[in-house]
Amino acid sequence: MGRKAQFGELGVVKQTKGPGRKAKKQKPPKMLPGLPKPEGDDEPKKLSHRQKQRASRRTKKKEEKKLIKKERKKGLKKEEDVQNVNGKSEETKKIKREIVKQFSDSNNKWLKSKSTPVIAEKDDDVESYDSNSDIDDEELEENGENGVESYDEDISDDDYLAGTLDDVDSSNESGIEDASLKKKKKATKKRKVDESDDDELLPIEKAAKKLRAEKKIEEAEANEEMNMQINVASQDVFVFPAEDQIDEHIPIPEVEQRIKDILLVLSNFNKFREPNRSRQEYTDLLLKDLCTYFSYNTFLMEKIMLLFPLEDLMAFLEASETPRPVTIRTNSLKTRRRELAQSLINRGVNLDPIGNWSKVGLVVYNSTVPIGATPEYLAGHYMLQAASSMLPVMALAPQENEHILDMCAAPGGKASHIAAIMKNTGVLIANDVNKNRAKAVVGNFHRMGIANSVISTYDGRHIPQIFKNFDRVLLDAPCTGTGVISKDSGVKMSKDETDLQRCFTLQRELLLAAIDSLNYKSSTGGYLVYSTCSVLAEENECVIDYALKKRDVKLVDTGLSFGTEGFTNLRHHRFHPTMKLTRRFYPHTHNMDGFFVAKLKKFSNIIPKNDDQDDFEEETETNTEPDNSNNSTEEEEKPKEKVGKMNKKPKHGRGKNRNNKN
Repeated sequence: MGRKAQFGELGVVKQTKGPGRKAKKQKPPKMLPGLPKPEGDDEPKKLSHRQKQRASRRTKKKEEKKLIKKERKKGLKKEEDVQNVNGKSEETKKIKREIVKQFSDSNNKWLKSKSTPVIAEKDDDVESYDSNSDIDDEELEENGENGVESYDEDISDDDYLAGTLDDVDSSNESGIEDASLKKKKKATKKRKVDESDDDELLPIEKAAKKLRAEKKIEEAEANEEMNMQINVASQDVFVFPAEDQIDEHIPIPEVEQRIKDILLVLSNFNKFREPNRSRQEYTDLLLKDLCTYFSYNTFLMEKIMLLFPLEDLMAFLEASETPRPVTIRTNSLKTRRRELAQSLINRGVNLDPIGNWSKVGLVVYNSTVPIGATPEYLAGHYMLQAASSMLPVMALAPQENEHILDMCAAPGGKASHIAAIMKNTGVLIANDVNKNRAKAVVGNFHRMGIANSVISTYDGRHIPQIFKNFDRVLLDAPCTGTGVISKDSGVKMSKDETDLQRCFTLQRELLLAAIDSLNYKSSTGGYLVYSTCSVLAEENECVIDYALKKRDVKLVDTGLSFGTEGFTNLRHHRFHPTMKLTRRFYPHTHNMDGFFVAKLKKFSNIIPKNDDQDDFEEETETNTEPDNSNNSTEEEEKPKEKVGKMNKKPKHGRGKNRNNKN
């Protein structure tokens, strides 16, 4: 295609109206230096907005230089001004030296800080020059400035002095800033001097003014910190309420505050107590307030207060109110933990391994499906079980092809764990006195594929008359449940002294029966694990200490890698020194239910006659039926022979002659 034809009148070429579109955009050519300027260029060139700003900065800078020269001629010296800023303390001398360094004669050309990065951070108008800039390098060279310096002039005096003070502070504090120093710097940066004063003052005077203001801020902050320390040191003594006000019902927030105040007084009793008040009075008031705040009865709260120190008391009570995380145990008879975790994650379950101490436990954070109704659960791949319930079985350490008794097995979580570790070998007796609870054991065993178990419903105290010679025995004794208050809050008000007495009496009888059913001659076992979901010493250490006196057993290491040692002495109780081999678990320290685990080793069937005597007698069997096993007959015959020899009178001989001689 050719160009468009320009048709006008016939035989006349159409004239163009003016320059084209591209010609209008084209700029006039630049004249080389030394050539005469074209006519019509005498008019002043219009400056852009940014060029006008730069020009105003240059003029302002020149005016400042003139003012400085005039003041110097009058005899004003910078060192004298600095000396008038503050007193003669060492800190002010350091600041003066820093100011002199910042405003030395070598820098008087620009009167700015040596550290340009601080200034560059303060200037919001700085822009890097690029190829599209409308300022040529020649124009900058004529002005005697580079791009960065010209933009530095736009910095306000306040920002500039704040940057200078930042340098001084950084040199004094060696680059370490605490929270109070940061607040102080923010305050100095936000504060601005009046414009009228700024026009009249020199930069050195502005620095002096800033330093005075900063000193005032430092003094105010120091006074605040001192006041806070004085308030803490000389805190108002807790005013003990009158007898009429103690029984009054007060709001829960006031009860909480009073508990904190009493704990503070008891933490430093000699300092914060009232002169005429005893510690018992404060303790009684604390007991009443804790019962009100946490809804406990007086008996149970007294037991817990005797158990924990004041630092851990509130932590335990608060942790007992929050539920523990949901945990599951993998059934190693049907699957592996990795496979189970993958299948549950695919169903929308968020979980993690329970910890390094368990190879089969998983903790569930949240789930989009019910954990107790998944296909994996119905297929018996896992069991809903608390983390603390896995510990007794780990301490028991069952072996394959052993005879093991679980004396209180319902609902079957620990018994199924034992069967999984035994790999369905040997014999497992799962006993529970409650027939309705034993049905849950049957259901769980069928679901999880356990085939080596026998489920019975005998009273555990009569087990030695029915079953005997077990390699290992697990006794998860019934208790008051003070370690699982987060699951059953009714414990806080329902348990009293009678319930506690019944519990530890039953626990002692069950423990002695479990020891009697053990075979101490077992090549692999002869071990018993005693556990409760209670934190009270009456149900734990007291019961174990009773068994150590009544049977020939000793405490051994549980094999658990964590947990708190059992009490060897508590208040007026004094227990056997080996009680430190037992393990305690608390909600506020281990994030699991309160639990107690002890492992005993049986050495013989001999029973000590009395606590104060060392001689042994034959064990009095509670069952009248003789045992047909060979081991039991040998055990019974040996003590009889020893006792018979001890009771025989000496024959006439040396002994009699000696007596006659004497």
